[in-house]
Amino acid sequence: MDMKKNKSIIKSLLSLITYKKTPKAKEFSVPELDEDGDEELKLCDRNGKDKSPEEGNSNSRIKKSIPMSDMKKSKDNKKDKAIPEDIESNLEYIKGQFNYPENKDIIIREFKIARKYRAFIAFIDGMADKATINNFILRPLLRDGYPTDVKDCQLDYILESVIETNQTEKVTDHDDVVYGILMGDTGLYVDGCNYYIVSETKGYEKRGVEKPQNEGIIKGAQEAFNENLRTNITLLRRIIKNSQLTTEFVKIGERSKNLFSITYIKDIVNPAIVDEVKRRLNGINTDFIMGNGMLEQFIEDSSMSLIPTILSTERPDRTAYHITEGRVAIIAEGTPFAIIVPVTIETLFHSPEDMALRWQYGTFVRFIRIIAAFVATLLPGMYIAITNFHQEMMPTELLIAIAKARENVPFPTIIEVLLMEISFELIREAGVRVPGIIGNTIGIIGALIIGQAAVQANLVSPVLIIIVAVTGLGNFAIPDFSLAFGLRIVRVLFIFAGAFLGLYGILLMIVALLVLLVDMKSFGVPYLSTLAPKTRKGFNMIIRYPIWMQEYRPDSINPVDVRRQPKISRRWAKGNPKYKKEDNDE
Repeated sequence: MDMKKNKSIIKSLLSLITYKKTPKAKEFSVPELDEDGDEELKLCDRNGKDKSPEEGNSNSRIKKSIPMSDMKKSKDNKKDKAIPEDIESNLEYIKGQFNYPENKDIIIREFKIARKYRAFIAFIDGMADKATINNFILRPLLRDGYPTDVKDCQLDYILESVIETNQTEKVTDHDDVVYGILMGDTGLYVDGCNYYIVSETKGYEKRGVEKPQNEGIIKGAQEAFNENLRTNITLLRRIIKNSQLTTEFVKIGERSKNLFSITYIKDIVNPAIVDEVKRRLNGINTDFIMGNGMLEQFIEDSSMSLIPTILSTERPDRTAYHITEGRVAIIAEGTPFAIIVPVTIETLFHSPEDMALRWQYGTFVRFIRIIAAFVATLLPGMYIAITNFHQEMMPTELLIAIAKARENVPFPTIIEVLLMEISFELIREAGVRVPGIIGNTIGIIGALIIGQAAVQANLVSPVLIIIVAVTGLGNFAIPDFSLAFGLRIVRVLFIFAGAFLGLYGILLMIVALLVLLVDMKSFGVPYLSTLAPKTRKGFNMIIRYPIWMQEYRPDSINPVDVRRQPKISRRWAKGNPKYKKEDNDE
């Protein structure tokens, strides 16, 4: 008996280390519903061949597995988008599309017009304004005096003489009817007609126009976009009073058709840019896009780059300025931001406040931002490289001070820097997530307390606290959030390059970054095209010349109308003032 037990134990141990033939995975397929609603079980082997009924359940009906893509195509082909001319079929379709009556959001009201013609309206509770529906749709239809001798489709007469809403349209496609109802409009159908009337009745709650949260300025407009697309377009039209300002709409998403607007000035923008924007938006095939953040990842040229190639802004004045320069703005329903394309690298360092300041002040602020970008990217890596490899580059007194400060620190310089960088990022992220004033308190007081405690515990040196603090200030001084975030990640690469190769590693990283920037494009426009090669001198790149000297629009985007203003825009400066001398009667 003991021998048998020992053999079984040995066999079990050998089975754990010996090779076993991998069993075939079971094939999974989605059950297809027959016309009666019953599921038909589909059994197939690994090669996709149908199994015989004897291998599976003998009572089940066997069908070949159909891929999901083919099932979707077959359903789309079977769907008849033409609207039938009987009310029962249309009622059944609308109820089926909105899962009525399980779905309590959809409201379907059936009634008779002139006590004779059957009709119904459909809208979503909370999305549509009930007062508008009651006063301007139902009341005119149900009032006495409606003619009963209308021979043709009742909707023709209703559209012309009854409905009192300011915006109505004929809809001959079921998909458009469903989309209109989802947008907050009301669909009306009358028996015997082959189209619907969709009336504009949007009445959902929306946030008002408030101050910008992320792009605050001192001198300039204090309005920001909100989540309502129509409000955002209105804010742009309030600034740009031009009849050529054009807005086109695109619906993106298979499951949730989100609405996006393409806004540009037709006689300024290059038509090739508009066509490229439309091509990329119409070429997106996905279920759902939640605002501009997801849209950027679908349409940007260099999706793997850490540096953004699309400008995102919450300010209508900044958006309007770029539109008048010849760029295209993309705004999404439900997002308080606009996307500006195409852009070049210096655009990300500009702020709408630059144009409101005197040109000397605006130029000075831009130099500060450029210095801030270099500090936020290179300072920690340079500190590691110099302290580890190039001590001869520092003055002797400074070198002795740094050595004394690091005398009791047990970690290497790179570990010390990484610990402080991670702590700084944790404080920054916690300050954003904690609500209200407490978040600001954590960001300021928390950094001071943690930094002081780390110095007293000899975990980091006081010099490094200054290095990390200045680096953080430089990152905050960059006006574009995406660019600042990208430089935070690039900074980590420079830290490792300086730790392993010193200044040689820093220089190699700079060369690699420049090569990537030269290769990048934004909607076909080279990212560094305003720097080299240049075909026309720019008066609004780093040095912001006076407004009256900025005669041309950016040459990099090739606008149709290249001239912003004549060469002599201050005509008053070329002449002498003419004063009318008044004769005083003595």
